[in-house]
Amino acid sequence: MPPPLILSTLIVTASFTNVLAQDSQQAFEANAAASFEAAIADYDIPGLIVGVTRDGQHRFYQTGLASREDQRPVTPDTLFELGSISKIFSVTLAALADERGQVSLDAPVSSYLAPLQGTPAGALTLMDLATHHSGGLPLQVPSEAENVDQLVKWLGNWQPSEPGARSYSNLSIGLLGHITSDAMGMSYADALQKDLLPALGLNNTWINVPGDAADSYAFGYDRKTNAPIRVTPGVLDDEAYGVKSSARDMLKLLDIELLNADVSAEIQDAVSRTQIGQFQTRLFTQAMIWEAYPWPVEQERLVGGNGYDFILKPQPMQEVAGLPDRDVILNKTGSTNGFGGYVAMVPGENLGVVVLANRNYPNEARVRATHDLINRMLGK
Repeated sequence: MPPPLILSTLIVTASFTNVLAQDSQQAFEANAAASFEAAIADYDIPGLIVGVTRDGQHRFYQTGLASREDQRPVTPDTLFELGSISKIFSVTLAALADERGQVSLDAPVSSYLAPLQGTPAGALTLMDLATHHSGGLPLQVPSEAENVDQLVKWLGNWQPSEPGARSYSNLSIGLLGHITSDAMGMSYADALQKDLLPALGLNNTWINVPGDAADSYAFGYDRKTNAPIRVTPGVLDDEAYGVKSSARDMLKLLDIELLNADVSAEIQDAVSRTQIGQFQTRLFTQAMIWEAYPWPVEQERLVGGNGYDFILKPQPMQEVAGLPDRDVILNKTGSTNGFGGYVAMVPGENLGVVVLANRNYPNEARVRATHDLINRMLGK
C-alpha cells in the first residue's frame, strides 16, 4: 500500500483530473449551446444532438425531445434519419467493392446496365456517379419511374443539359448504390446491414429499423404542420437517403474517417478513398460525396457551397489530382422532410462533428452553428 503522503497525492491528483474532465465537458456543452441556441429557437427544433470526436475522445450535447407525443428525450443513441448523409455509406460501399474487384469505379455504367449501352447515361463512370459529375442528372428520380427498370428505361432517353457540370442528384448516388449491391449479389439493405456496417463497427445504424430498436427512432416534425413524420419510400431511397443512425454511431464512423479507429486495412482504404478530391468547383473540391474546403475557411464560403445554388443548379467543375494535405474541412448535409443533419471534419485538427435534429431546418443555420462551434473548440 502506498505511504500516506503518496496516497493523499494520488487522491488529490485523481480528484483534480475528474474536475478537469468535468470542466471540459461543461465547457463543450456551454459552447455547443451558445452555437446552436439561435437555430433551435428560430426553427422550433424539437430535439437536437451534437457529437464531437477530438483525438478519438467523444463528447455529446443533447437537448429537447425525440418524440413530443411521449416526451422521449434525445440521447446519443436516438436514431435520426440521415437523409443525404446516407450517401457516405453508398460511396464507401462502392469503394469497398472496387477494392474487392466486384466493380470498377472507372468503368462505365453500361458495363453493369446493358440497356444503357451507347447512351450518355451509360457512358458515365461509377466515379462520375459518386461525384455528381453527370452534366445534368435531376435531383430526384423522375416521378414516371416507379421502379429501377423504369428508371433505366428513362435514362436511355436522357440527354445531359450541361455536359461536364456537377449536378447534385439522388438519382446519381442511388444508381451507384444499386449497381454496387447488385454486383455484390444482394440488395442494398443487405449489403449495408450484413457487410459494410458490421465492418465499420456500427451496431445502431439501419436501413430498416428493427423492432427492438423502434423505441429509439425519433419522429421528425413537418416544417409547415408540425405533424410527426417519417421518411417517405421511393425508388432508390435506401441508396440515396435511407439510413437511420445515432450520434454515437456516427462518431465511430468519423473516427475511421480521421484514422482513429482499429478497423481492417480493407475498410480503412475504402473509407480513405472516398476523401480523395476528384473535381474542383468554384467553392470546394468534390470527393466521393465529401466536399472539401481549405482550412481554415471563411464561413460564407462554407455556407455558399452548401446553399441551394449548389443543390439545385448545375455547377462547372474541372478534374483535379486529389487533395495535397490534411488542412481541409470535409462536410456533408442531409435532410428528409422531418429531419436535418450535418457532418464535418477537420483532419488536421483530428476533429469531427455530427449534428442531428428532428426538424429539416436550413443548411445555412446548420453550417453557421457548426463552424462557430469548431472555432470555439479550437480557441479561434
